[in-house]
Amino acid sequence: MKRTTFLHTTLVTLTIMGLTGCNVATRVSEIGEAPKLASIQDPSSIPNSVPVQMPMPAPQLGERQPNSLWRTGSRAFFRDQRASRVGDILTVIISIDEKAEISNETKRSRNNTEAATMTNLFGLESQLTKVLPEGTAGDSLLNTGSTTSNNGKGTVDRSEKINLRVAATITQILPNGNLVLAGRQQVNVNYDLRELLITGVIRPEDISAENTVKYDQVAEARISYGGRGQLQDVQQPRYGTQLLDVIMPF
Repeated sequence: MKRTTFLHTTLVTLTIMGLTGCNVATRVSEIGEAPKLASIQDPSSIPNSVPVQMPMPAPQLGERQPNSLWRTGSRAFFRDQRASRVGDILTVIISIDEKAEISNETKRSRNNTEAATMTNLFGLESQLTKVLPEGTAGDSLLNTGSTTSNNGKGTVDRSEKINLRVAATITQILPNGNLVLAGRQQVNVNYDLRELLITGVIRPEDISAENTVKYDQVAEARISYGGRGQLQDVQQPRYGTQLLDVIMPF
């Protein structure tokens, strides 16, 4: 009996360790310390920062005009200081202030009544009992009714506001000249690590003279803002509670 209990306890322990994985070891190693910042690395290794393939026309290269220093397609006579090559850095301005309020209400009702009588039919009404069940009378041959009612109501009230600036790096130049960017920013404040990730595709023409681009000019934008640490840990349910929420059918 004791051996069975020991095996059961060991199995449960190994299962919990397998579910939590390396995250538990990391959190245990950071007890009493602030979360460690990630080391500087190649921006192309950021999650979801992969080579992008999109349908696009063939690239058109500008040709130099004879006896001219100007090149067709150039944006300035002198070298442009804005990000344009792989490895260049630009600033992405994230200013989200959205609010949505939706209220829908639908009411529907329906009432149907149908009645049919046959008191006289060439004197054959008395023969109905031979065809229909006994007790059938011509004045109550058919009498039906139905009533339906439906009432639906839905409300959405959502508000989001984020104001951030993050430096991103050009990781790829697409054949049509568009630029793929990826950026990550980590801030450690009072044992709580805040992390901002952004990836997407921009047009060189949308980069301002200050070498900035707005978030709503980033195509296929993927913006993630979250964190981890002591405060974030308190706000999240424990692993056992999260597991029960997933597997419990009721």
